[in-house]
Amino acid sequence: MTDLATWWRGARPRTLGAGIMPVLVGAAAAGHLIWWRLMAALLVAVGLQVGVNLANDAFDGMKGVDTPDRVGPPRLTQTGAATPKAVLVAALGSIAVAGFAGLALALVTSPALILVVGALAIVAALLYSGGPRPYAGLGLGELMVLLFFGLVATSGTSYVMVETIPATAWWCGAAMGLLAVAILEANNIRDIATDAVAGKRTLAVRIGDGAARRLYAGLIVAAFATLVIGACVYLVSHRVGMTPWGLVGLAGWFLAITPIETSRTAMGPALIPVLIGTAKLHAVTGALLTLGLVLATTVS
Repeated sequence: MTDLATWWRGARPRTLGAGIMPVLVGAAAAGHLIWWRLMAALLVAVGLQVGVNLANDAFDGMKGVDTPDRVGPPRLTQTGAATPKAVLVAALGSIAVAGFAGLALALVTSPALILVVGALAIVAALLYSGGPRPYAGLGLGELMVLLFFGLVATSGTSYVMVETIPATAWWCGAAMGLLAVAILEANNIRDIATDAVAGKRTLAVRIGDGAARRLYAGLIVAAFATLVIGACVYLVSHRVGMTPWGLVGLAGWFLAITPIETSRTAMGPALIPVLIGTAKLHAVTGALLTLGLVLATTVS
């Protein structure tokens, strides 16, 4: 029997910020907080994140993608700690928790809209590595992460708080989504060799090592540029811009310097700190954005 600590490691706790932070940013962007809805939104985010992680582990194990040659933290199926079937059942259980929490939010807001978006998120979670043609192997993983771990997570949380989506939520959602994609890209750059051998053609495999590294750096720069552009648009039109208080998030840039510099030349295991550093960058920037948006509400 696999112990709880092993399952916890298999859930990839270091990645959970990619789901949690957009929810906190979205709640702050709404300018009004309903605590139980925030908790439900966090359950949706964490449930889907863990579900994606475990489903990816299970499907990659079934397809022989995660071999002993894989560089990076060990996976449940790769190490034989759990069978692919057991990991898949755990993934479905986690997604079910997210589904029930989402249903509660749907019932008190706009059932049809929330249920449709929730269903799309669940399908996206399962088809990332599963199904006849997993979209991670079609080079579409980055686009889906931008949508669901950025725009949808942030704007969706704002919506369940106030049943409208402030312009600030869209701008912040785009920035958080770009940083989440950077996390994925750091992971995919590290796995280019093993993914290519297994026939998993991620975007990094398709465009090649050098271009993938440039894309990684570009995603981080674009995330912070989005905040600046959003604040500038605010000066022209308050209705479609981002509150200047969101510029507090720019303080997270100092954490971007080392991962970007390391990513230019690091190979193999040396890329693991890049992944960890990018996850920290995402979390800290999200926390700073949340702080800035809370201050915006307080001051106004």
